[in-house]
Amino acid sequence: MQVQFNVNGKSCSVETPPHTLLVQVLREELKLTGTHVGCDTAQCGACTVLMNGRAVKSCNMLAAQAAGCEITTIEGLAAADGTMHPMQAAFKECHGLQCGFCTTGMVMSAVDLCKHHPKATDGEVRELLEGNICRCTGYQNIVKAVQHGAAAMAQA
Repeated sequence: MQVQFNVNGKSCSVETPPHTLLVQVLREELKLTGTHVGCDTAQCGACTVLMNGRAVKSCNMLAAQAAGCEITTIEGLAAADGTMHPMQAAFKECHGLQCGFCTTGMVMSAVDLCKHHPKATDGEVRELLEGNICRCTGYQNIVKAVQHGAAAMAQA
């Protein structure tokens, strides 16, 4: 089947079987490998992308479900000149990562979180990111990064 959508601001059309997951199309067809496959069961959040501005787990969604949608992956979050998105910069500045495997999904979820909860408390950030698992950091610097990123996003 033919699936058309916009990915990172560019119109895209792919021929794919109906049972193909969005994460497979992003990684294998479009070579956008920043979207990670962690668990294949929508538990870890490593595959999170933005679909029409909302965080979704691309390992739990058929590519056909994204037809006509605007998809943003971690590769499309930075500005065209390469300037990092405020949330990406915050994760870097606040050391909100260690191994980096969860980071792309965490950043994408954090962008959505901050659009809807720009002044989230520590506890709220932890609760709202519960669908994203990090096995390295202990979350303290992730929470700090999300709050720092939220402040930067509000100023941008």
